[in-house]
Amino acid sequence: MARRVIGIVMNGVTGRMGYRQHLVRSLLAIRAQGGLDLGNGEVLWPEPILVGRSERKLKELAERHDLAHWTTSLDEALAHPLAEIYFDAQLTQVREQAIRKAIAAGKHIYTEKPTAESPDAALVLARLAREAGVCNGAVQDKLFLPGLLKLKRLVDGGFFGRILSVRGEFGYWVFEGDWQDAQRPSWNYRAEDGGGMILDMFPHWRYVLDGIIAPVRSVYAHTATHIPQRVDEQGQTYKATADDAAYGIFELEGGITAQINSSWAVRVDRDELVEFQVDGTEGSAVAGLRNCRFQHRASTPKPVWNPDLPVTDSFRTQWQQVPDNAEFDNGFKIQWELFLRHVVTGSEYQWDLMEGAKGVQLAELGLRSAREGRRLDVPELEI
Repeated sequence: MARRVIGIVMNGVTGRMGYRQHLVRSLLAIRAQGGLDLGNGEVLWPEPILVGRSERKLKELAERHDLAHWTTSLDEALAHPLAEIYFDAQLTQVREQAIRKAIAAGKHIYTEKPTAESPDAALVLARLAREAGVCNGAVQDKLFLPGLLKLKRLVDGGFFGRILSVRGEFGYWVFEGDWQDAQRPSWNYRAEDGGGMILDMFPHWRYVLDGIIAPVRSVYAHTATHIPQRVDEQGQTYKATADDAAYGIFELEGGITAQINSSWAVRVDRDELVEFQVDGTEGSAVAGLRNCRFQHRASTPKPVWNPDLPVTDSFRTQWQQVPDNAEFDNGFKIQWELFLRHVVTGSEYQWDLMEGAKGVQLAELGLRSAREGRRLDVPELEI
C-alpha cells in the first residue's frame, strides 16, 4: 500500500492528557498498527510535530518515542512543510489564541475541550474555521467509551420505551497534596488558571446527553469548593478558588430529567468512576466506562419497603449485562481516526467546533445558574 504522511502539530503534549491519550494511545498507536488504512490502497501515517514551552521535556519525549520533529515555537511548528493539522491540549486560557493562529495558517483544527473560555469566543473559533474552509473537531471522547456505546445501542433500539430520567455519578477523591500527592494538576483548583469542575465536566455532559439521550434545554446547578486549601506540585500550600464539585439538574427535550453529580471530593462506592442510570417505561440501564447492565420491564422485581426486616434481595444480581458484540478500541484513538479520515477523504464528521461551543455554553450557564441560584434555559447556538 502507498503511504501518505500527514503532519500533526501537537501543542500541550507534555501534559498528562495530551501525552497519554492523544500522543501515546492515539497517534502512536495508529503508527504501531501500521498506519490508518483509508480503504483505497493508501495508508495514512500520522507524523507528530511536538510543540510546547519546555525544550527539555519535548526533547525527552521525542527521544523516548523516536520522533523527529519538535520545537518550542508554535510559528515554526505551523510553518513545518508536513504540518496539515493543529491539535491543542494546552490550558484553556491559552487555547483560543493558538487555534486562531492555526486557522490563519490554514491548518485543520482538532482540539481538547473546552474549546475556549467563553461561549462567544468558542463561537468565533467555529465561525473562523468555517470561513477558512478548514476541517475542525472537538474531542468528545466519552461518546466512544464501550459502556456508553452499549447504552446508545439500547437507546437506538427503543429498549427504554419513553425515557423518563437520567442519573449520573462521576468523580473520586483527589488527594489534597499534603500527605499524599494529588493525582490531578493543581491548576484544576484555581479559577484564575481556568480550573473548576463545571468548566471541566459540563462540556462532557452536554455532548453525552445531546448525543445519546436528548438535547439539553435547561440547567440548574449548584457548586461547592469542598476542599478550600490544597498543596501544589512544589509542596506549597495554596487557596483553592475553583469549584471542586458541581451538582446539576438538566431538563432534556421531551420532558426528560437528568441529574448529574460531579465531584473531586467523593469516595467511590460504585462499579466505575462514572455511571449513568437511564430509566424508561419499558426498562432501565446503568452504563459506566466499560460495562452496561440492563433490566427489562418484564423482569423488574417488586421490592417492598420494610425497615423492620433485613433486605434479602440481591438487587445487583437482578440485572443483565449488555454483551460486547464488538471489539472496542481506545475512545480517543477512535475519534482521531474518524477525524483523520474526515480531513483526508472528506467523510462525514459531526463533532466540530460548533459542537464544542455547545459544551462551553452549558458550562457558562451552569456557573451563572450557581451564582444566581436559578434555572436557566439553554438557547440554540448560531454562528
